[in-house]
Amino acid sequence: MTHSASAQRWTFFAVVSTGLLMIGLDNSILYTALPALSAQLHATPAQSLWIINAYPLVLSGLLLGTGTLGDKIGHRLMWLIGLGIFGVASLAAAFAPGAWWLVAARGLLGFGAAVMMPATLALIRLTFPNERERNTAIGIWASVAVVGAALGPLVGGALLEHFWWGSVFLINVPIVVVALIATLALAPENVPNPAKHWDIVSSIYALFALSGLTMTIKGVANPDRSAALVGGAVVVCLLAGWLFARRQRRLADPLLTFDIFRSRLFSGGVVAAAGAMFVLAGVELMTSQKLQLVSGFSPLHAGVVITAMAVAAIPASVVGGANLHRIGFLPLIGGGFLGAAAGTALLIAGDSADGLALELAALVLLGFSAGSVMSVSSIAILGAAPRHRSGMAAGVEEVSYEFGTLLTVAVTGSLLPLWFERRFPQGMEALYSGPPSPAAATAYADAYHAVLLLLAAAALAFAAATWWCFRDNPKSGELHAA
Repeated sequence: MTHSASAQRWTFFAVVSTGLLMIGLDNSILYTALPALSAQLHATPAQSLWIINAYPLVLSGLLLGTGTLGDKIGHRLMWLIGLGIFGVASLAAAFAPGAWWLVAARGLLGFGAAVMMPATLALIRLTFPNERERNTAIGIWASVAVVGAALGPLVGGALLEHFWWGSVFLINVPIVVVALIATLALAPENVPNPAKHWDIVSSIYALFALSGLTMTIKGVANPDRSAALVGGAVVVCLLAGWLFARRQRRLADPLLTFDIFRSRLFSGGVVAAAGAMFVLAGVELMTSQKLQLVSGFSPLHAGVVITAMAVAAIPASVVGGANLHRIGFLPLIGGGFLGAAAGTALLIAGDSADGLALELAALVLLGFSAGSVMSVSSIAILGAAPRHRSGMAAGVEEVSYEFGTLLTVAVTGSLLPLWFERRFPQGMEALYSGPPSPAAATAYADAYHAVLLLLAAAALAFAAATWWCFRDNPKSGELHAA
């Protein structure tokens, strides 16, 4: 291996990581911006939730299809196309004239991200043939994903301090331009596989299945729920899921071959990735809004507090990936979920005692724990998959992360206002009009703590599930690839 070849690999890796950072930022940048954005666009609580949800919904629904499309037309080309779509969608979101326009633009952003994301991991898999070097790269890649998600509230808060709400989307444009130029200059040649079949119908089925699931969760949590709406959502979810599964069995070259889940390593990685984002994103969303709506923090101040997660996640992700061959999956993933449960419980204690230092310690523990899980869950998924299924594995990996985010936004974003309004019937709108009354603040704190307890219980459940999957503590994914 020459020094120049190694430098080229890592330089290209840095370019790819900028895209991942941008995608992660857009997943969470609205957490601090949402109160101001909702007020300026006169968005209803339902519209606000869809502004958040449209992005991960489209992203997760299309990832399987775009992963295998990358196998067909080449992952370098997919990366370039995704960058272009993401840039155009960012401009559309920045200048959206109303709430539903912004929802549509966020959906287009999700489409661009869905085109880009599988290409990042597939390119890493193909660029780093050496397992240990690849594991280090994936560990850093995972830290970038965590940092992007954790820095989103800070970046959003900082921009809102000085600019209008559209700036949280406009910041993507110069990053897209630089990444496009750098890719054209540094990336290896595109390697398509024209013989590879791509099936758009399966992608549409997957999108409808996830949309139906999301609508079901929202409908059940809505106190003014419509039985017809919930029933329709359940039917759409089940029907689309059944059609997707049936179609995969009939296709000669399916988007997803379900036999890949027979590997405990692969399935454990999927559970770990989804679980880590379920806990992390849920805590981020609720805490950033609680700090602004109840504690009186500015968006920037709230973002600074949330950034404690990112600071702790970076070393955990990098060290975990680089030392997997010594430590093994079980301590990093199972231990990470136990740490996340402890951090969530500590966050409740800190908020109850009105102790910011304790809350910061809890967020540090949560970030470190999530970083530990995410650094190696991706390694488990990619390592357990055969090389010719790199695109499929990358798609599943990204779906896992985004589904975790989508699910937690739907669950926490529905349950918190539901439980709040049971204690304070005037509703969430009372929190947007000025400093909350003591009754409103108490009701919000109770609802916040209840949902945090739910997230802590979920972390323990994920710890148990991943302990079973990694019970023999493998130290390499390659040994399990089929």
